[in-house]
Amino acid sequence: MSNETELIYSSDNVSKPAHPFIFFVFFIPFGIFSGYLTVTLAYLFSRSGISMQLIAGLAALNLVPQIFKFIWAPLVDITLTLKRWYLLSAVATAATIFASGIIPISISNLSLFSGIILLASFVRSFMSAAINGLAAHDTSNDLKGRVGGYSQAGNLGGSAVGGGAGLWLAQHASYPWMAGAVIALVCLLCCIALFFIKEPVSTIKSEKKRQAIGSVLADVYQNLKTKRGGLAFLLNLLPLGTGAAGFLFAALAKDWGAGANTVALVTGGLGGVAIITGCLIGGWICDKMSRQKAFVYFSLCLALVCLGMAYCPHVPLMYIIWTLAYALINGLVNGAYSAFNLEATGKGAAASKFELYASMAYLPLYFMLWVSGSAYGKWGALGL
Repeated sequence: MSNETELIYSSDNVSKPAHPFIFFVFFIPFGIFSGYLTVTLAYLFSRSGISMQLIAGLAALNLVPQIFKFIWAPLVDITLTLKRWYLLSAVATAATIFASGIIPISISNLSLFSGIILLASFVRSFMSAAINGLAAHDTSNDLKGRVGGYSQAGNLGGSAVGGGAGLWLAQHASYPWMAGAVIALVCLLCCIALFFIKEPVSTIKSEKKRQAIGSVLADVYQNLKTKRGGLAFLLNLLPLGTGAAGFLFAALAKDWGAGANTVALVTGGLGGVAIITGCLIGGWICDKMSRQKAFVYFSLCLALVCLGMAYCPHVPLMYIIWTLAYALINGLVNGAYSAFNLEATGKGAAASKFELYASMAYLPLYFMLWVSGSAYGKWGALGL
């Protein structure tokens, strides 16, 4: 990479890197909406008679802006600051969650829900770009695994909070809107973490916009030409460790005879602990071995868990055991995913580069969600 592109950002003003836990907090709002959609809303949709295929379609719709976010990610590198981008997107995410919580659950409102889901996913794409830009410039290479683990622990842990806590609140709160209001408040509180990290100094923002865009594109191109960048691009395109089945576990609960409290427990509290534990362990392992190989090994383990869940008796106890096992291994996978992508990203136009890799990773996830929904429609839970 040229000196010109390396100087896009400089972290010389940061005397001490932020603790990896900061990135755990940063990613909570990003994960919360996904959990709220795929657990709380999915469960409520399912109980309202909405088909599994439509529920899977809504979950897939949430991924569409994430697939194309590499197109607008350079805006994060060339405008505002990374911290301001995070603040704006966190506020917007909280607003969309609150909005989704006050709309009655019915098939007649699916179009409205679809619009909210697309908007929420779009604003969250700026959040992830800002966080990953901060992580890339604030982290030494020997800690990228742990930072990746903490990042994904926040993402998936936030998903567990948005799902499990959201579902519990939806079942027990006095008014339907209270679940969305509480989850939205959690998103806003995470902005406090901005006080504990410094903004890297950017030189690209002082350039003319056309020149700045050219510098970003050159940095991305040079990065993809490296062996590490090319391998990261390929790994993100493969249908390995997508965790797609986890998006549908709440809606699948009835096939195992699991009730609302069980779903809230294993996809929320216990599931969150399992996912967070897996992410932290996976990130730590990735600082001890090849991050790319760790990702592949963990992904194969996730496939074995799916086979175990399929062929064991479909009873509530098995639902609990295999859902928690899936969450733990999914955490390992996601910790490794973030670690090898951070390693490949380097510095420079980090937001643009990381989001390109992340966009590619959503393609197999989108595909596997479609496969899962279609398989359930044809062959039921076992086929899925």
